[in-house]
Amino acid sequence: MLTTIAVSGYRSLRDLVVPLGRLNVVTGANGSGKSSLYRALRLLAETAQGGVVAALAREGGFTSALWAGPEQFGRDVVAGREPVQGTVRDAPVALRLGFAGDEYGYAIDLGLPIPGNPGRTMFAQDPQIKREAIWNGPFLRQANLLVDRQAAMARARDGRSWRVVAQHLDPFESLFTQIADPERAPEVLSVRETMRRWRFYDHFRSDADAPARQPQAGTRTPVLAHDGRDLAAAWQTIREIGDHEALAEAVDDAFPRGVVDIVAESGRFMLWFRQHGLLRALSAAELSDGTLRYLLWIAALLTPRPPPLMVLNEPETSLHPDLLPALARLIRGAARVSQVWVVTHAQRLVDALELDEGCNTIVLEKRLGDTTVAGQGMLDAPAWHWPVR
Repeated sequence: MLTTIAVSGYRSLRDLVVPLGRLNVVTGANGSGKSSLYRALRLLAETAQGGVVAALAREGGFTSALWAGPEQFGRDVVAGREPVQGTVRDAPVALRLGFAGDEYGYAIDLGLPIPGNPGRTMFAQDPQIKREAIWNGPFLRQANLLVDRQAAMARARDGRSWRVVAQHLDPFESLFTQIADPERAPEVLSVRETMRRWRFYDHFRSDADAPARQPQAGTRTPVLAHDGRDLAAAWQTIREIGDHEALAEAVDDAFPRGVVDIVAESGRFMLWFRQHGLLRALSAAELSDGTLRYLLWIAALLTPRPPPLMVLNEPETSLHPDLLPALARLIRGAARVSQVWVVTHAQRLVDALELDEGCNTIVLEKRLGDTTVAGQGMLDAPAWHWPVR
């Protein structure tokens, strides 16, 4: 389980350190930084897939993803006595992401190439990985550092000494794609495989042409696709190897006396929904957007292969407010087997999730363009230290 996430220099997240629990709810007003925090977590996940530089390019490039304000806010600026203005920069340009967990912590520091560096390239605006670190414990210290990457060189702890495991690392790829070796660097492999199992759901299509409305190839599907294209197969998989009783109860909780059937024809599966009061079953193509989305959430949250971390971005989209308490019960159930992170602005969903005594509510607010955690003072944030370049 993750215990802390830290982001520095990314969009509105100038310097944010957030404590985490088993069930985490991120909320706040529009523009408070919820999406930025969600996207930062996705960027972290991309490091394990080897795609963090490409992901930044899709966001408009490295420079457009950087914090656009000053390095620091003076007291007079915070008090409103002076305008916000830039000063001479003291620290290098950096976008830093990291987390600490029950077992390992990880941090990555991305920056710009050194001007005038030898070697001509047309990719001079691509960020470079300056530092990476893996450690054991709640925050980084020299004593608990296990793997240390500085530019092109990486070393791993070997008892009380260090051994060099690589000297010519590519600056645009992380440790996870270059030295994840069970013998040379088992910690890198362990962290990478854990991060690759993180699961994100941020958009289920429900339009008339949505894949979930179409017949699908019938193959065992323990993990629902991010767009829900294999809903029928995922549903049948839960019935056969998952918690089929919880599946039926989740439908009945939201739609009393409703029943979902999966019909197979020529190797293709189709979902049908029988609702109390109707004379015939409705095909997935006939379901309302809200009903289809809710069935998708049931399939995602009752997966027979729960991930270490499941992140849900605005799951209330297209759902009637009366369905939110039932959705909250589904999410709270999922949090018993996975760490869950919910980004939402629906107060009714927040209230229902907070009925779980272990719910960790993170309210974000923005001041002078800087996202902070409401009520978090300087001494309230978890201890955190970035690796130094």
